Amino acid sequence: MEKIYFETYGCSLNLADTETMQGILVKDKFQITKDINNADLIIINTCTVKSPTDSAFLKKIKELPKKPTIIAGCIPQSQPTLKALEGYSLIGTYQLAHISEVVEETLQGNTVVLIAESSEEKENPRLALPRINHKNIIEIIPINSGCLGHCTYCLTKKARGELLSYHPDLIIKRVIQASKKNVKEIWLTSQDTGAYGLDIKTNLPRLLKDLIKIPGTHRIRLGMANPDHIKKYLPELIEIFNSPKMFKFIHIPVQSGNNEVLKKMGRKYKIEDFKHIIQEFKKAHPNITLATDIICGFPGETDIQFQDSIKLVEELKPDVLNISKFWKRPNTPAAKLKQTHGIKIKERSGKLTRTFHWNAFQNNKKWKDWKGNIIIDEKGKNNTSIGRNQHYKQIIVDGNYQLGQEVKIKIIKTTIHDLRAIEIR
Repeated sequence: MEKIYFETYGCSLNLADTETMQGILVKDKFQITKDINNADLIIINTCTVKSPTDSAFLKKIKELPKKPTIIAGCIPQSQPTLKALEGYSLIGTYQLAHISEVVEETLQGNTVVLIAESSEEKENPRLALPRINHKNIIEIIPINSGCLGHCTYCLTKKARGELLSYHPDLIIKRVIQASKKNVKEIWLTSQDTGAYGLDIKTNLPRLLKDLIKIPGTHRIRLGMANPDHIKKYLPELIEIFNSPKMFKFIHIPVQSGNNEVLKKMGRKYKIEDFKHIIQEFKKAHPNITLATDIICGFPGETDIQFQDSIKLVEELKPDVLNISKFWKRPNTPAAKLKQTHGIKIKERSGKLTRTFHWNAFQNNKKWKDWKGNIIIDEKGKNNTSIGRNQHYKQIIVDGNYQLGQEVKIKIIKTTIHDLRAIEIR
């Protein structure tokens, strides 16, 4: 039985793709190994959101043992002629159902390139494919692939394509199966969960209303959703978040605090829309955890425009901020614009990071002395465990608890990134 080693880069959707490929391979009598030296074949599942992730991948493939290797995911899908990919078998994001055939051919010494320009998922629905869940208490469920946007800096559109929403019945079935397995966290993921259903005459609120009715001890974490879709359904979504089944957590990427920059980025909303969304969510759910994303140094961004991003962070105080230094992606409109100098980008990234850290620390201080229950979802270091409360706050508690265990705690210390706690009776 041939052994296959996987390495995965990028988002939770990539993790879900890896679980699907592993499920198909195990069904077809292959074995998954965590030891690269013990593997007969290596599969690298790649991400193309950020250039540094590309760089990490390019460095990694140079260090790989001399074994049959398949490069999967967003990089071969979006850049199949990349010189670094020469000599490797390639499989794109649309062909996961055929991973076993690519593995078999590669093991026989052949180099396979399986890249299609459109999805086969109507014939092979991704949610109906086998999968292996390595995080027993966490179920990652893609609800759609692709998006409706045309952001000028983004290469992911080329990798994932146009919006393709999965049928609600398939998603509901997956959630029911997960609840019966006593899963504690269900992550709904995609490039833009807010766009769900717009291609199949439904929408995100309708899906969530069905999902929160499913009994079980789990909570649902809604993945990244763009403001232009969220604003259409805002009252409905705020009402849905009243359900104890929903983590009080939202990830809404803003990318810039300035309307002129947003327009150049191809974003379909104004900063006033974003502010309104966040203010309304916080009005209804004061302790909701807010995650967002900002790009520093977009071509043509002035110091004054960047300062608008600083002011936005100071005003809305996100709990999680994914800061990206602008990197031009090949064959994107933004790559053709006059670029901001790298030193300037680095300075802006540092300033934004310091601003965020200060505000995040102030946010976390408010949780001091909080008492309540958390679900352990990760093992920590030095005899600690990591759990989440209903607001999806990361809480480190002393002690070695079982994954999925519910623990009553008191927060005794706060930091920029997390909360520290002890168990109470």
